[in-house]
Amino acid sequence: METLLPLVIQLISGAVGGNIAGAALKDKSLGALGNTIAGIIGGGLGGKLLTMLTGAAAAAPAAGIDIGTLVQQIAGGGVGGAIVMILVGLIKNMNKTA
Repeated sequence: METLLPLVIQLISGAVGGNIAGAALKDKSLGALGNTIAGIIGGGLGGKLLTMLTGAAAAAPAAGIDIGTLVQQIAGGGVGGAIVMILVGLIKNMNKTA
């Protein structure tokens, strides 16, 4: 169960990041459902990539959740979700103009 919590945090953060990016960049937005799905995918990928790069692989202390690791998971998931949503939005717009 402990190893599932970071993934859940990253997926939720990705969904939020994708929707925030969609609200900020209306021309790239995929709609609420599209932003959420792209954000979830990006959150999972971004969170795992950041964890691999920093080497902070889910070594949660016995007393509870490490705040630094939690912030890293939220940031990685949110940024990853926003990036994937923007990339998908760019691809969608390229196909629309062609």
